[in-house]
Amino acid sequence: MDTTAIPKVELHLHLDCSLSYDVVARINPTVTRSEYETNFIAPPKCTNLADYLTRARHGIAMMQTEQELRWVTADLFEQLRKDNILYAEIRFAPLLHTQKGLTPEQVVEIVDSEAALASMASGVEARLILCTLRHFTKEESMATVMLISRFRGRLVAALDIAGDEAGYPVDAHIPAFRHAMTNNVPRTAHAGEALGSASVWETLKHFQPTRIGHGVRSIEDADLIEHLKQTRIHLEVCPTSNVQTNVIGAIGDHPANRLYSAGVSVGINTDARTISNVTLANEYDVLHRQFGWSTEHFRTCNMNALEAAFLPKKAKRQLADRLLLAYQRLEGSSFH
Repeated sequence: MDTTAIPKVELHLHLDCSLSYDVVARINPTVTRSEYETNFIAPPKCTNLADYLTRARHGIAMMQTEQELRWVTADLFEQLRKDNILYAEIRFAPLLHTQKGLTPEQVVEIVDSEAALASMASGVEARLILCTLRHFTKEESMATVMLISRFRGRLVAALDIAGDEAGYPVDAHIPAFRHAMTNNVPRTAHAGEALGSASVWETLKHFQPTRIGHGVRSIEDADLIEHLKQTRIHLEVCPTSNVQTNVIGAIGDHPANRLYSAGVSVGINTDARTISNVTLANEYDVLHRQFGWSTEHFRTCNMNALEAAFLPKKAKRQLADRLLLAYQRLEGSSFH
């Protein structure tokens, strides 16, 4: 199966964890490919999520000026174009990119404007998700959600919370998510990754998201699986990342196939294209080889993702029409 040819939707993608070697060398020509592979790419198995996330600081350090942010954003869209991504939602934490004097507002303005240009140039439709982080203060989380209110109507579309869920509780972030609920700001949230199904229940209770980032440990709780199905909560599943962070022992143990078979709304994503050293075509190939997934599985997952996307209904319908037409052409050809 030529998984590169399959049109794709990706909802869980971190900008600061997806710098190609080309853009790293452009920003700092002294970085060798060997240094890049050592510092930016995680090994196949990390100790845990916190260990995996230590690689992100190298990308963040290279995203502190307007030029750097523009180059990194444009570079990611080129990666998405090559991966045959039809629609993507790209997330980042604006407060992490102020080390050299940019304000959070300037960071969002730069990424939003460059993403709009890159979207037109590449043909990849996209929206942006602003992240607060588990280790942020209540004030920092509130500042992040206020940025969404300021920039909504452009590409900025939703709020997320990322970071080490095992190391930090939800408490400091409840006010920001309440503000988002009150003001109809769409929400996703990382959960059920470094912690078990209880963290998903807690996240659903306090943040009321329509999607869960990862959420793979939901499989540990039959009642939770039923709740996810009944409420159509979408799981943004990232198989390779889950193995690397030691959430899952090996890819053969990954619950993606069981979640799909149980009728949960599941989409497949890369999470961090550089840290995991993966494309979405690679992820599809793994699922095809490991679980026998076919174009039918990928079409269903992509339609699930579009249904859960932070887009107006008209835009969803247009993308869904394009996606289904592309699959019809694939299945009508010699593709298999």
